[in-house]
Amino acid sequence: MSTVTKKELAYRIAERKRVKKVIVKTILQQFLSEIIRELAAGNRLEFREFGVFEVKTRAARKARNPRTGDRVQVPKKAIVHFKAGRAMKQAVLRNEARLASESSPSGASSGAEAASPGSAG
Repeated sequence: MSTVTKKELAYRIAERKRVKKVIVKTILQQFLSEIIRELAAGNRLEFREFGVFEVKTRAARKARNPRTGDRVQVPKKAIVHFKAGRAMKQAVLRNEARLASESSPSGASSGAEAASPGSAG
């Protein structure tokens, strides 16, 4: 698994659509900025088949400082939550199944792999 950057995505889109990379990068950045702006305003963003971004509030709680062991109060805070859409979930599951079948010695998935995850054969 590797990390894909915004620059790499812009390059791929530019190549496929035969558009200048600088134009795609500008549009991509504007799109991401709009997502941030809408979330900061408290709005929910829904992209059908892709997923939903929304801001949720995490309740205040008491925690323990791992270094000192002292109890500390953690204030409530807003977090960005993403829930994957159907198309994304299906694509990830298909890829997971493909990877599982490739890692199997016979090319087919079997129950024996789950029993011994550390074995390579």
